[in-house]
Amino acid sequence: MVRTFKQHLTEDKNVHMEHLEDSILNLGVDGTRSAINFLRSVRDMLAGNAKSGVNVTVKWDGAPAVFAGTDPEDGKFFVAKKSIFNKVPKVYKTNADIDADTDGDLNAKLKLALAELPKLGIKGVVQGDFLYDKKDIKTVNIMGVPHITFHPNTIVYAVPKDSDLAKEILGSKIGVVWHTTYTGNSIKELSASFGKEIASGLKKTKGVWSVDAVYKDVSGNATMTGKETAFVTKKLSEAGMLFRKIKKETFNGISDNPDTLMRVKTFINTKIREGQRIGNTRIFVKQLQDYINNVYQKDADKKKTEKGKASSFAKRDATLEYFKKTPASQITMMFDLYNLIIDIKHIIISKLDKAKRIGTFLRTDNGYEVTEQEGFVAIDHMGKNAVKLVDRLGFSRANFSDKYIKGWQK
Repeated sequence: MVRTFKQHLTEDKNVHMEHLEDSILNLGVDGTRSAINFLRSVRDMLAGNAKSGVNVTVKWDGAPAVFAGTDPEDGKFFVAKKSIFNKVPKVYKTNADIDADTDGDLNAKLKLALAELPKLGIKGVVQGDFLYDKKDIKTVNIMGVPHITFHPNTIVYAVPKDSDLAKEILGSKIGVVWHTTYTGNSIKELSASFGKEIASGLKKTKGVWSVDAVYKDVSGNATMTGKETAFVTKKLSEAGMLFRKIKKETFNGISDNPDTLMRVKTFINTKIREGQRIGNTRIFVKQLQDYINNVYQKDADKKKTEKGKASSFAKRDATLEYFKKTPASQITMMFDLYNLIIDIKHIIISKLDKAKRIGTFLRTDNGYEVTEQEGFVAIDHMGKNAVKLVDRLGFSRANFSDKYIKGWQK
């Protein structure tokens, strides 16, 4: 049975979000249709159509995640990390609670959050990401200009030191970007909504620099020209025509088989970490089948009994059954569509990135390199279905390369 977007968000909690193009694999024909519709809606938004039917948020490269709000059952304020979604939810209402479960930098940040976030007047429960505390702020020269920076993870965020924004950040104790709201009668029953403005509805307090993840093009730099809109429309038309040539069984044959789905996505992720795209889809499909064969052969080689080896080969055969019963031309067309969706996505990411008001850089031993935002999230008008728009090759390269210094390495 094809899974829903909600199942990919783990029972309506924002703990896992899929890449737009992977909707083709995860959700079959319905996911493919949704992916194309998401791209159409973002195109409409960038072309100035207020009725685009989609909201976009910015993916900040913050860490760690932080939850804050009032426990619906006892009315007490709490902060939490992702263990709020444990079978037995873990939340912190006192410094003693924090000390009993954490140490080091996380301990210090959670205590600052518990002291400062109640002043914001948070209604219900919200989720965000830490960007910095006071000790994380550095002053550096980037391209000859003094900046203040914070570096929570892979991306360095930089603001000219003489700006009003820099003064605001320097005067705060912590910085948080908010992206998800929750409602429910208990912490166990919390249900997520995306794409809503949060920080703008909170009280202003000097101790917290609070920002919404909601995308805003205040400068107008990200508005598509007529020529750009026409080009994206042409590409979307090509995607639609290709979509109609591919049979439902071709899409759903992957999404309906968990083992095949896992192997396909793992192989794609392996290529991405090596800095490669799918490329020639005929070659890719052959490499994919060889990869699956090798995985199960290695598994069989580890087994000591014939029964164990036979079990590995049975799993291999079940996983590869899709490729035997589905015409190769159909499978290659599906991955051609996968590639086309990525191409359109990259055009849109490049345009969305022009609206940022805080500089984004990668730090190396030799200085700083300009980079794009980590990415964006497209959310339907109901605020429940959401997918990531990320340049996976670019961000993966930065994330896994030793060339780039990470915030946790400081």
